[in-house]
Amino acid sequence: MHNAPKPKLEDLPTKAQLRRSSIIAGIGAVAIGVMVYMPAELGQDPTGVGRILGLTEMGVIKQQLAAEAAADEPLHGVDETSSLMNGIFGLFVGAAYAQEAWQDEITFTLQPGEYTEIKATMEEGATLFYAWTSNGGRVNFDLHAHSGGQDVTYEKGRGQTEGEGNFETPFAGDHGWFWRNRDDQAVTVILQLRGDYSTIVRDE
Repeated sequence: MHNAPKPKLEDLPTKAQLRRSSIIAGIGAVAIGVMVYMPAELGQDPTGVGRILGLTEMGVIKQQLAAEAAADEPLHGVDETSSLMNGIFGLFVGAAYAQEAWQDEITFTLQPGEYTEIKATMEEGATLFYAWTSNGGRVNFDLHAHSGGQDVTYEKGRGQTEGEGNFETPFAGDHGWFWRNRDDQAVTVILQLRGDYSTIVRDE
């Protein structure tokens, strides 16, 4: 059996080095708590990093599930034997849902006869997923793009109240919708988007 050599005094970290390492570790722990734990567990995202990583949506879902469970507890009690499995299952379901979460949600209101255009700036070969609903009435729309002498029409509709789907761009440019309210009352449209785009452009 061999004894480990006794470390030399000059090889040991100084108090200043230990203090600096402790400060760095503390800052790292706070950063992880703010950028990862708060979005993933509490649905709070003060830095915006959680939204980029898809953690904020997961945290919001978990908070909603916790609130629903608390509301149901007086009626059904708490099954402690399954709480751990439910928590693990909820984590995986929440993570999978967060990966499919919408990047942007745009809400706008059109008065009778009003119109607007909302488009996403995309490169050639990019894909956009979308879903929209019209509340209060129906709308006409034209999902299209034109740039550099090229044009494409993906979909058209008249008197519609909802739609969803996806498309792949044949060329770079602004791809999106022309909306018009042909009803006799105001309508509110909620548009959700996810995909490979850089900016959202709206023309009124």
